[in-house]
Amino acid sequence: MFLEQAVPYKNPFWTYLLGSFVIIIFTFIGQLPLTFFLTGDALAASGGDPMLALRNLDKNLQLFLLMIPFAIGFLGLLLVVKKLNERSLLSISSSRKALDWQRILFAFMVWGGASIVLIFSDYMISPESYQWNFDLKAFALLFLIGVVLIPIQTSLEEYIFRGYLMQGFGTLFRNRWAPLLMTSLVFGSLHIFNPEVEKLGYGLLVYYIGTGLFLGVLTLMDQGIELALGFHAANNLLTALLVTSSWTAFQTESILIDVSEPYLWGEIIISLLFLYPLFLVLMSRKYQWSNWKKNLIDRF
Repeated sequence: MFLEQAVPYKNPFWTYLLGSFVIIIFTFIGQLPLTFFLTGDALAASGGDPMLALRNLDKNLQLFLLMIPFAIGFLGLLLVVKKLNERSLLSISSSRKALDWQRILFAFMVWGGASIVLIFSDYMISPESYQWNFDLKAFALLFLIGVVLIPIQTSLEEYIFRGYLMQGFGTLFRNRWAPLLMTSLVFGSLHIFNPEVEKLGYGLLVYYIGTGLFLGVLTLMDQGIELALGFHAANNLLTALLVTSSWTAFQTESILIDVSEPYLWGEIIISLLFLYPLFLVLMSRKYQWSNWKKNLIDRF
């Protein structure tokens, strides 16, 4: 079982907290290139506003600089898992003998396909809500940066929250519901400084925490983070490639720009109450999940 496999290593909970701190330090180191671009003339030209200075950068350069900290952070994760906790990366990835790439690909294709259908269906229904933005040269560079770096960003988040910390909280509480709840709350709360929250309000944290719960349920029911890895990579990559807006965290050379006024609770209801449960039902049937209470609530 996924959470139980952390127990034989006998790592006290403080090692998981220390490991998380080390990973944060690595991500701060990864922000040095971004800091370099946001100082001097660039910062002065923006009136001393770092966010405005960031938005004034070329969008592909902007995305590249925002992704570097995650790549460096992943190196920190590898160091922490292997040296501090003396474990393998597979042990926080899956209860299977090897990482199941077919699961990752299946989740990616399902959610990626659904994202494409939903975005372009909305475009056909409400074309006035979008601005066509396709530029072949800029998009090709975006595609290259996105395909290489965005899966690293999403994988780091899944390895930390649904792998490393979920197992860490599991060794502390020795049950399943508390790690699921704690990692979801931390995951959602860390999005509080996203520009989307500034635009839509703190109610958006319901969406982020709910997404954390959804990804945690995927992990506990499937006994590994593979489905969460595929889903998260598809969600962020397809969003970056297909549609962006002036108020989202990613400002990319996407095919479309959403110029409509967002409706917070509509997005929350569609995702949390319809799309996520539908995805869980599909995965449950394909992988023959059973005994939900044992996998999500019981002690071990």
